[in-house]
Amino acid sequence: MTKINLRTDDPYRKLVQQQRLREAALKTLAHEAFPGRAELTIVITGDDQICALNRQYRGVDQPTDVLAFGDDQVEAAADKPFYLGDVIISYPRAHAQAQAAGHSTADELALLAIHGVLHLLGHDHAGRNEKRKMWAVQDDVLREMNARVTITDT
Repeated sequence: MTKINLRTDDPYRKLVQQQRLREAALKTLAHEAFPGRAELTIVITGDDQICALNRQYRGVDQPTDVLAFGDDQVEAAADKPFYLGDVIISYPRAHAQAQAAGHSTADELALLAIHGVLHLLGHDHAGRNEKRKMWAVQDDVLREMNARVTITDT
C-alpha cells in the first residue's frame, strides 16, 4: 500500500483539495509502474518557506513553484514502504501560474505534485529529450485526472 503524507500550512489549508493531490501522486506512481509500496510527503507552503529551502539546497535566493527532495535511503525495510522523499509546493506560485495559464489552482497544484513525484522517481528536464519525456508523462497523468491544464514550463 502506498502512503501519501500531506501537510498544508495554515494560510492555505482551506484552499487545497488534499484528495486531488493524493490522486496526482498515486496516478503518477501507477503510470510509472513503481514497484512495491511507497511513501512520500507533499507539503503546501508559502513563498518565504520555499525560498529558504531553495536558497539552502540549490543556492537560488528566490521562491520557486516546486522542489523535490529524494530520500537517500538505499535499502527499504521489508515490513515498511520505501520512502521516496518530499515534494514541497508553493501555493502562491501555483496560484499565480494557474491564473496566468487560465486554469484552476487545484489543477496547477496537481501538475506540480506530479512534477515533484516524477523528480523523486528520477525524471529530469535538463535536456531536450528528458524534458519531452517528462512533459509527456505529466500530460498522460493530467489527462487521467481530467485536469484542464496547459503545461508551459514547470
